[in-house]
Amino acid sequence: MSLEELRKEIDIIDDTLVRAFVDRMNVVAQVGQAKKDGDLPVLDVARERQKLADIASKLPPELEQYGYALWSMLFEISRGYQSAMNPQPSALRKEIEGAMSSTPNLFPPKATVACQGVEGAYSQLACGKLFKHPQVMYFGSFESVFAAVENGFCQYGVLPLENSTAGSVTQIYDLMLNHKFKIVRSTRLKVDHNLVAKRGTRLEDVKEIFSHPQAISQCSAYLEKLKGVKVTPCANTAAAAESVAKSQRTDVAAISSHSCIELYGLERLAADIQDRGNNYTRFICISKNLEIYPGADKTSLMMVTPHRPGSLYQILARFYTLGLNIIKLESRPIPGRDFEFMFYFDLETSVYSDEFIRMVDDLNTICDEFQYLGSYSEVI
Repeated sequence: MSLEELRKEIDIIDDTLVRAFVDRMNVVAQVGQAKKDGDLPVLDVARERQKLADIASKLPPELEQYGYALWSMLFEISRGYQSAMNPQPSALRKEIEGAMSSTPNLFPPKATVACQGVEGAYSQLACGKLFKHPQVMYFGSFESVFAAVENGFCQYGVLPLENSTAGSVTQIYDLMLNHKFKIVRSTRLKVDHNLVAKRGTRLEDVKEIFSHPQAISQCSAYLEKLKGVKVTPCANTAAAAESVAKSQRTDVAAISSHSCIELYGLERLAADIQDRGNNYTRFICISKNLEIYPGADKTSLMMVTPHRPGSLYQILARFYTLGLNIIKLESRPIPGRDFEFMFYFDLETSVYSDEFIRMVDDLNTICDEFQYLGSYSEVI
C-alpha cells in the first residue's frame, strides 16, 4: 500500500476511535453521577489496576507498554471529566477564595522583611524591587528567614530560588518541607558579579577569594583563569565583601554586587565576571498568611508521590488534560523516607480561570500529599 492509502486507512480508524471515545465519555459521566449518588470517591485504584491488567492481557506483547500508557492517560482524562461534571468545591478552594476577597488590591509598599546576609546582599536588592520602602532585617541563614516569617517576627521574607546559570538553590527546596509559608510575589534580578578588594590591592596580589557558593559557580570560567588563587565559600556575597573590608590581609578579594563597592569602601578589580551576561536570579517573597493579589498568574505547589511506576506521570497527565502549562518542575528526596520525592511545580495559570479552579478542586485526587504554596505575579 502507498503512503496515501495507509493514511486514509488511519483516518477511517481514527473516525471509529472518535465515536468510541464519545461513547465512552458519555458512560464515564454516568459512572461519575452514580459515584456521586453513592457518595463514592472518583478514584477506584483497585478497579483501575484490574482494568489495566485486563487490557494488557488482550494486547500483543510488543504493544503492552504502549497500551498501558494510552489507557492510563484515558483513565486520567475520565477522572478529570467526572470531576468537571460533578464539581465539589474543596476546602482549599474556599480558603483561596477567602484570601482573594480579603487581600488588598495593592501590594504593600512598606513592610518588615527578612533577608539572609548583610547590607548589599542580592536578597536586599531584590527586596528593593518588591517593596518601595522595606524595613530589612538581616539573618545569618535561609532557615532563620523562614523561621522569622513563620513565627511572625517579620511580615515577609525574600529568598533566592533559582539562577539562570547555576540552577536551583537546593537548600531552599529542602527548607520548604519543614516550614509553613505562602509565596505572595516573585521577581527576577539581573546579577552582575564584581571582583572587589581593599583600595590599593592589585589583581596579581590576590591569593584568596571569598563568596557564596552560587556566585562562585556562576563565575567558574573566570576563576579558573586565576592560577594559584584559593576560592573559599562563605554564607553570602555581601558578607564576603564586608569581611574583606574588615580584614587585615591585603591579598584577599570577594565576589559581590556593585552596591558593595561603595557600601564597604572597596575597589573593583574586575567587572561582570559571571560566565553569562544574561545571569538572573529569581527571588520569592514569602508570608505566613495566604495573600493573593489581583493579577496572580503563577501558582506553586509541592507534591509527594509514592515510589511506584507512573506516579509522577499521573500528575503530569492531569495537568495536561486541564491545559496547565508547567514552567518549572524540581524534585528533591525527602529525608528519612526511602525512595520518596517531593516535586515542586510552578504552573502558569490565572487564578480566575476555570482550569485553576478545577485544578484546586482536583488536588486531593491527584496525589496523597500536597502543599499549596500560593498564587502570585512576578515583578519584572
